[in-house]
Amino acid sequence: MPLPQAGERPTVYADRVGAWYVARQSDQQRKAHGLYLTPVLVADFMARQITVDGPTLRVLDPAAGAGVLCCAAVEALISHTPKPQTIELVVYEVDEQLTVLLHTVLDYLATWCSGRGVTLTAHVSTTDFILAHAEALRLFGAPVLSRPKERGFDLVIANPPYFKIGKADPRATAAAGVVHGQPNIYALFMAVSAALLGERGAFLFLTPRSFASGPYFRQFRTIFFDMIRPTTVHVFGSRRDAFSRDEVLQENVIVCGLRQDRWHESIERLVISSSRGIRDIEEAARRAVPLHTALDLAAVDRVLRLPICDTDDAALALVDAWPSSLHRLGLRISTGPVVPFRATALIDKEGLVPARHVPLLWMNHVHAMQITWPLDRHKPEYIARTGAEPLLVPNKNYVLLRRFSAKEEARRLTAAPYIAADFALPAVGLENHLNYIYRPDGTLSEDEAWGLAALYNSRLLDTYFRVVNGNTQVSATELRAMPLPAGETIITLGRRVKRRADPLSDLDPLVMSLVASPAPKEVAVGER
Repeated sequence: MPLPQAGERPTVYADRVGAWYVARQSDQQRKAHGLYLTPVLVADFMARQITVDGPTLRVLDPAAGAGVLCCAAVEALISHTPKPQTIELVVYEVDEQLTVLLHTVLDYLATWCSGRGVTLTAHVSTTDFILAHAEALRLFGAPVLSRPKERGFDLVIANPPYFKIGKADPRATAAAGVVHGQPNIYALFMAVSAALLGERGAFLFLTPRSFASGPYFRQFRTIFFDMIRPTTVHVFGSRRDAFSRDEVLQENVIVCGLRQDRWHESIERLVISSSRGIRDIEEAARRAVPLHTALDLAAVDRVLRLPICDTDDAALALVDAWPSSLHRLGLRISTGPVVPFRATALIDKEGLVPARHVPLLWMNHVHAMQITWPLDRHKPEYIARTGAEPLLVPNKNYVLLRRFSAKEEARRLTAAPYIAADFALPAVGLENHLNYIYRPDGTLSEDEAWGLAALYNSRLLDTYFRVVNGNTQVSATELRAMPLPAGETIITLGRRVKRRADPLSDLDPLVMSLVASPAPKEVAVGER
């Protein structure tokens, strides 16, 4: 393994050791441990957010890896004035081979600290952090008086692993009251770490943004934001750039906060910084917003919204003021019922439509304001009429939306009107990576289908969605909660868009002209 160089920073040494170790692991080994090492630039950026001080400090890194983050944190603490006299560092790492290297890195860190007049004691544990603190999960969000009396940590800093764990996993069982369904393990690291912090302790995590919205993390957010007051959130604009060395495709944020029980009555501001990736993180743009505009504590979902510019603020203000929603319009949204690997006997690359088959629409059939079928590609595009009846939907007017997107795409939301009159069919198959909007007791009018599709393809709703959603998935739950303009406005928009040769031409100015001022009333709501 590499040896430290003369005068080398412990953080840089930890990064060299980590890169050396990762280069000798297979992709399967790295994924099994969620081993994605923190780049030095990111570690230093996070460490600069640390504000805790004191003569004796307790620091926790629950997923230490090669020690990059905890080394950066200790270096930052020693740069403070006054600097601490002693630091107790507690780290966890389940990869036993990596812990051998971690011991070497922390020995070097202790020597480096000693040379600067600070005593560092490091404790390395190879036990599973979540299971070792299952009791903390039970106490997560419990009243202060019921928590353990021992001194909490002054600082927790982490880049936790992220992968889903099965419902039968003992860690999922321990976290049943924290997250819903098949949990992602990073949220359990956040929960336990928050519970182990002392009052006014600092919380710094590099995590996926998905915890900030969506139904799976609703219970987590409810409890977490009762304990942690967010102070700064950094948003990476690219899903690829933050961990390009490890070829990770993930939307990441750095969450900084303070353990402050019952903080809700205070008037606070949230600093939101942003960069495209790590190469420009030193020039990150920063802005402060009222915390209540980013995190509505009175709302059931407690979504953490992250507007990074004035345009985002304007989109939030405009869309939040809209009076309607899918539910208020009498509409529903569902996920396509055809799961291909469960229906292999019913789907085919060739078919006889409509005698024996109907179209099976996938994500790649749906483009902005347009459905193109068939594509004659490698995927099966036909589904049998006989035997697949429970999987088919009636041939009615719908709005189809892709469920997944890449953040680097021009739009996160991609929608198209499905007009029944264009298809002489009894039914149609919708693959599971599509969402579809429908009227359960009738059908959407063509104007409604065109108008809704136009809205979802507009820059305005795309901007709104980016601010409130941090997931790679465009979930039906979040679309269900999204405000919409009045039904008359949607109808007017649809009527105008469908007359155009190119429905996308000047779509954004048209949308803004209708939603920024009252639209003329045109009646054509639904066909029952």
